[in-house]
Amino acid sequence: MTGGALLVALLTATAVAIIGSSPRANAAVSYDHRAVVINGQRRILMSGSIHYPRSTPEMWPDLLQKAKDGGLDVVQTYVFWNGHEPTQGQYYFGDRYDLVRFVKLAHQAGLYVHLRIGPYVCAEWNFGCVRAPSVAAVTSSFFFLMQTIEFYSQSCILLPRCFNQMFSCSGFPVWLKYVPGMSFRTDNGPFKAAMQKFVEKIVSMMKSEGLFEWQGGPIILAQVENEYGPMESVMGGGAKPYANWAAKMAVATGAGVPWVMCKQDDAPDPVINTCNGFYCDYFTPNSNSKPTMWTEAWSGWFTAFGGTVPHRPVEDLAFAVARFVQKGGSFVNYYMYHGGTNFDRTSGGPFIATSYDYDAPIDEYGLLRQPKWGHLRDLHKAIKQAEPALISGDPTVQSIGNYEKAYVFRSSGGACAAFLSNYKTNAAASVVFDGRRYELPAWSITVLPDCKTAAFNTATVREASSAPASMTPAAGGFSWQSYGEATNALDDRAFTKDGLVEQLSMTWDKSDYMWYTTFVNIDSSEQFLKSGQWPQLTIYSAGHALQVFVNGQSYGTVYGGYDSPKLTYSGYVKMWQGSNKISILSAAVGLPNQGTHYEAWNVGVLGPVTLSGLNEGKRDLSNQKWTYQIGLHGESLGVYSAAGSSSVQWGSAAGKQPLTWHKAYFNTPAGSAPVALDMGSMGKGQAWVNGHHIGRYWSYKASGAGGCGGCGYAGTYNEKKCQSNCGDISQRYYHVPRSWLNPSGNLLVLMEEFGGDLSGVTLVTRTT
Repeated sequence: MTGGALLVALLTATAVAIIGSSPRANAAVSYDHRAVVINGQRRILMSGSIHYPRSTPEMWPDLLQKAKDGGLDVVQTYVFWNGHEPTQGQYYFGDRYDLVRFVKLAHQAGLYVHLRIGPYVCAEWNFGCVRAPSVAAVTSSFFFLMQTIEFYSQSCILLPRCFNQMFSCSGFPVWLKYVPGMSFRTDNGPFKAAMQKFVEKIVSMMKSEGLFEWQGGPIILAQVENEYGPMESVMGGGAKPYANWAAKMAVATGAGVPWVMCKQDDAPDPVINTCNGFYCDYFTPNSNSKPTMWTEAWSGWFTAFGGTVPHRPVEDLAFAVARFVQKGGSFVNYYMYHGGTNFDRTSGGPFIATSYDYDAPIDEYGLLRQPKWGHLRDLHKAIKQAEPALISGDPTVQSIGNYEKAYVFRSSGGACAAFLSNYKTNAAASVVFDGRRYELPAWSITVLPDCKTAAFNTATVREASSAPASMTPAAGGFSWQSYGEATNALDDRAFTKDGLVEQLSMTWDKSDYMWYTTFVNIDSSEQFLKSGQWPQLTIYSAGHALQVFVNGQSYGTVYGGYDSPKLTYSGYVKMWQGSNKISILSAAVGLPNQGTHYEAWNVGVLGPVTLSGLNEGKRDLSNQKWTYQIGLHGESLGVYSAAGSSSVQWGSAAGKQPLTWHKAYFNTPAGSAPVALDMGSMGKGQAWVNGHHIGRYWSYKASGAGGCGGCGYAGTYNEKKCQSNCGDISQRYYHVPRSWLNPSGNLLVLMEEFGGDLSGVTLVTRTT
């Protein structure tokens, strides 16, 4: 053992010895079998996820206050490594990534904080770098990229698999890909060193700001790694040592609060293993000394471009929570409580929509979703009334019918609480408990905080449903100007290489786009020149969308989908004698945020690319010289900003033209209602307001085949059970935070890839 290794081992052993196999009984935050213990008091804790980068700092106080008013004790958030360390060793904690400000605001609202440092986060969050350098800067680093590729081709043997393995991550900064010897989320020295440095950075920052509970701050829990348990069986021999190392490393940071690992059945003491899912009443921790905790109670589900919009009935969500608590659960976190928006290009998947509304109790715009918010508030109130009995110990279970049970908690001081449950999905039940009769609707639980009074039933919703959200067009329209993106020209950012290359290895995810260009020579003897039967171009791509141009003329667009990102283009293209230019624009739509099938995670044109219908039959173009250009010309000029937009010559509105930039100016609507853009008439692209990246837009329609019928609350829920928007656009409206707007003269810029109807773009305000 080296001196450095010996020192690390001694420090780790010392930290574990100080904390012991379970947290100290007199620590500010500890735990026992029944619950998390704060300053000596067991607590039943209700929590909700609000991710700080998915809303603006100006929205945070209101969101946190609504969480508090909704009966929450804790706010839970991931920490997003790629947002905080976009360049190795250079940290960013400003604007939407001001983590310290968010935690302090939570404290001011009277909330505790559960900090999920990870740093793997899943969360449908993009792998790539959020605050990226310019496209031009990436291209200028081409020779470094080539050297990096050469390194991996020598060290990984199978280059595509090696690159794809590195994309098994979510929320990781892109520079990690290029650390020599890197292998993600396994017993790998370079990865563990980088991960430890970041985790220690965050813990140290929180300590220096006095934000842990023992310092008088709000942070009572921390999380390391994320949903790694299911990965262990496929990650090989390095998986278990890595998981154990991560737990010990986290404890050794001296955060002074309990650490959790979700979906990690073998989490070593003193780390608590926790549950994620639609239901967790079946879950028990791996030690009788640990409390039963639910870190992700899924309040709904995410939306993908081309997918339906999922909904989870609040009656079922409340039933799931009450069912967990009645079986001894003491910590519940709603994932999400406010989902927010995937601004910039932060959505992962691929094909995850820009909206991350998640059917949460607080909607994407910060408005209450009723009756979900109110019904859960009432549930939390009933649970709090029952807390003196709940924290006393485990329940006793009584049968009060064929499908009905009573879970009863009693304290030595005389407190009593009961949960009466009816698991039947299609029939109510009339039951007798402790000499009193109670009516239980199907698939419901009634909470008796005093073992007598029915304070709450999960299926009886007293909160009035709010009217469907109304999108009201603002006064005035847009006067558009357009600027065409060059489709038949290469600039000094272009580079040439033999054969096809994987897109992300070139772009570093600094842009969704990359051009693939090659030339084909057509001899005068080709028969199609006389017959007019044009040759057929076929392109196989790993995804996610592409457009084809031959000699500057557009020959169509193809794209994949959430369940099948790979795609094939096949079309007849007009060619002439001599040199013909084939240009393919490949576009990514977010990077994978979870999974293990690395071989399927390439992006871009990997081939083969063939031209058939020639005298020779079929010609394979895959291995000839190709010229590559990262990003769009307008991106490199920054035409989405005020300064950049003045650097090009804008013309009159270009109609339904593909690959066109459009700009317009608008005044901010009066009032305080949230603002959005109605993009339903457009195709696919990206939008900016005053230089702020609203995100990707895409009028991709969901399948109309089934899935959007009735939605009863009773019975086991999954993300396919209650859906809307079948046959309609997955996402039509895009949130524009008011804090990004000026009273007048706001600059709106669109990059339209496919071609859309500008006359249909409308500024709207959202009310409920």
